[in-house]
Amino acid sequence: MKVYITSAAPLAGEATKAMASPPSPPPHQHQQAATRRGCRSAVVTGLLAGVLLFRAALLTIEAGASLCPSTTGCLDWRAGLGDWLYGGSGDAMEEFMKEWRRGRREASLLDPVVVEAAPDSLDGLMAEMDTMLASYDRLDMEAVVLKIMAMLLKMDRKVKSSRIRALFNRHLASLGIPKSMHCLTLRLAEEFAVNSAARSPVPLPEHAPRLADASYLHVTIVTDNVLAAAVAVASAVRSSAEPARLVFHVVTDKKSYVPMHSWFALHPVSPAVVEVKGLHQFDWRDGGAIASVMRTIEEVQRSSMEYHQCDASVVREYRRLEASKPSTFSLLNYLKIHLPEFFPELGRVILLDDDVVVRKDLTGLWEQHLGENIIGAVGGHNPGEDGVVCIEKTLGDHLNFTDPEVSNVLESARCAWSWGVNVVNLDAWRRTNVTDTYQLWLEKNRESGFRLWKMGSLPPALIAFDGRVQAVEPRWHLRGLGWHTPDGEQLQRSAVLHFSGPRKPWLEVAFPELRELWLGHLNRSDSFLQGCGVVE
Repeated sequence: MKVYITSAAPLAGEATKAMASPPSPPPHQHQQAATRRGCRSAVVTGLLAGVLLFRAALLTIEAGASLCPSTTGCLDWRAGLGDWLYGGSGDAMEEFMKEWRRGRREASLLDPVVVEAAPDSLDGLMAEMDTMLASYDRLDMEAVVLKIMAMLLKMDRKVKSSRIRALFNRHLASLGIPKSMHCLTLRLAEEFAVNSAARSPVPLPEHAPRLADASYLHVTIVTDNVLAAAVAVASAVRSSAEPARLVFHVVTDKKSYVPMHSWFALHPVSPAVVEVKGLHQFDWRDGGAIASVMRTIEEVQRSSMEYHQCDASVVREYRRLEASKPSTFSLLNYLKIHLPEFFPELGRVILLDDDVVVRKDLTGLWEQHLGENIIGAVGGHNPGEDGVVCIEKTLGDHLNFTDPEVSNVLESARCAWSWGVNVVNLDAWRRTNVTDTYQLWLEKNRESGFRLWKMGSLPPALIAFDGRVQAVEPRWHLRGLGWHTPDGEQLQRSAVLHFSGPRKPWLEVAFPELRELWLGHLNRSDSFLQGCGVVE
């Protein structure tokens, strides 16, 4: 059944007079025509008000934010809204609702040309409806519904497009390296070439024995970010009750070695000691260690190439965005699995990510009892009143348990941990096959078409270290500061702040208050930092 809105029909006598009247109607007929147009506009306004309120109600219900205590109550409320708007739930109202629901189903089938030609605003729609009512004695309700649906679909697409552009721009902003950091790297490399002080040994020869002395507290940072390493080291020294006990081992790649060495040679953190070592400088003692490291490097490179090879264009574009994240295929992230090979003379280390700020003395973390476990991390299972309480995410948040390859060896509800702040028992690690297991699962994920998990260095570690992780107190690791701003109490209570997430503190997109906290560990009078605009 079609529904029409019609204008008031004139009486028979009035129609005869109208046909016999001269071309120029008297003034009172002009007034009557204006009155009819006003009535039509009022009808359209009332109709659209009902439509938009109904649309808002649907959006509210779809979003899960129900205004009613029960489903029945919502149905009654909707019926009441129709009665209030239209003075009863007659046939016209029911038919309009039927057309509206059918229009929603057909919205995705609308011709793109029709959608593009739809009005851009409510005012535009009102103008079109008023013109149609002024031109015809009746209005097809189906045409009204389709026009409204086309307008809403056009607006919805604009909103989604704007949201996607905003997210994409933020994603790009989180990937870029600021010009100031490029400048700092080049300045330090130049200083290494012209200034003998920048080439001085790091550490000095008299401090070299500390590098393998178990009585010192050893902290490892694997990074190619000079500025981040500088803040992590400086904050740890400043927060330490005994800074002379600290020995930092900074592992970097060949391209970053010169600026990294130059920075710590020119900015000593006495009484603590810093060692800077490039991957090309490690003196491997046996061929097995070299073969193991090369296996990981080759697997990461092979995964990187195959990750971009995909037939579906949508999946390919998604993978391009994922692969553009610095952490996705960062070789240094994956080489954390070779700490025993990097430090054969050490029995224990604290492993820090470069995007951290240390606010408490690390001695308590260093002295954590690990038992027979290999790694201590926040996020392990802790007993609670209702059983196990996961501080971090679960394994199901990182791994694809719909694949039997994963579900047959792990339980999705198990608690997950994360890199960032870890204490590692290297002696216990050497007695296991954790590194081999990690490499095996890297290969399995690649061979499965990356179906087992989204590419990253943590998921295979969750499998390889399963059953060998000791939970430590949550105060040792507050993560996610690149995603959100925690409350002040959490900041004060936490020993290490981890800027995991896209809003790194050295980027302009960082949260301003957290960025200032990070910048507070840099010397604002330093000529390198000032000259490159890192600080003002």
